[in-house]
Amino acid sequence: MQALNDLLDLLATLRDPERGDPWHQGQNFSSIAPYTIEEAYEVADAIERQNMQDLCTELGDLLFQVIYHAQLASEKGCFSFTDVVTALDRKLRDRSAPQFQGRPGGRQQEKMHKLVAGSGGHSSLLDDIPTGQPALSRAQKLQLNAATAGFDWTRTSEVLEKIAEEFTELGAEMKSPGAHNRITHELGDILFALVNLARHLRVDAEGALRSANHRFEQRFRYIEDRLRERNLTPAQVPLEELERLWQEAKRL
Repeated sequence: MQALNDLLDLLATLRDPERGDPWHQGQNFSSIAPYTIEEAYEVADAIERQNMQDLCTELGDLLFQVIYHAQLASEKGCFSFTDVVTALDRKLRDRSAPQFQGRPGGRQQEKMHKLVAGSGGHSSLLDDIPTGQPALSRAQKLQLNAATAGFDWTRTSEVLEKIAEEFTELGAEMKSPGAHNRITHELGDILFALVNLARHLRVDAEGALRSANHRFEQRFRYIEDRLRERNLTPAQVPLEELERLWQEAKRL
């Protein structure tokens, strides 16, 4: 596709040591990585808002990140954008083949093969879960992969019991002076258990929290707007009034 080739040529020009742009010349994998993560979140946000025009734009921005990393790798003689596309095509075909042949899906089969093979550099079902992804999403994937080996609760009620147990342990640590590290530990266990509950309920934990953030933002902005009409700020009114406005916002 010509448009893609033009984009590849443009980035190569921007990165050119002699003719390029100084900002682009100074970038590397590490400096670009935060932008890549940010663009992925913006894609998810556009999907959440069901704004197809923004989604089109954000997907373009995310594609540019892929092209950027491929350009950096090409300059080092590691791989090119064509290699990325070829690897993706091969991976999709390999994973899809069992499905079309009436056998179990390829992705989980691939993970089990890695675990059994071991000597190929992979010794765990958890090896291919990136450490840099959001903690909630990563927790859910860790649990999902472990579940394929039978390491999982069989009933949702057991997860609820585990959550109650973790809250009890947190309460006990909160009574101990100087227990901040242990409190952090127990609070992390609670969050991990809540993600487990989300998985058992077939709820995406990251998406659920993103929705909760959105609801909080809308309601708090409503409070600010109502108080601004009275030339007030949240800090200037009693908590009881803030709670009244909060409940009012929830009814909208």
